[in-house]
Amino acid sequence: MNDRIENCLYQAGLTAQGCWDEFDDYARQGIEKFAELIVQECIGCCEQVISDPVPKSVDTWLNGGSQCIGQIKEHFGVEE
Repeated sequence: MNDRIENCLYQAGLTAQGCWDEFDDYARQGIEKFAELIVQECIGCCEQVISDPVPKSVDTWLNGGSQCIGQIKEHFGVEE
C-alpha cells in the first residue's frame, strides 16, 4: 500500500493511522483501485489543459500548473 493513500484514508477519517493491515485483501484492492482511478482522472485533467489551444501571449510554463489545478478542482467539484 502506498503510504500516501493510507494517509489520505486517515485524513478522511476512514481509518486510524497505521491500521491499513486491518482491511481484508478485497477492501485493500478496492481502495487502491479507487485511488488509482482518481490519479488517472487528475492526469486526464492535466492532459486536457496541455491539449487546449493557448494564446501566444500566455506563458504556458508559468500558467500551466495553475490551469491544471483549476481543471482538477472543476472536474471533481472541489473548492478550497
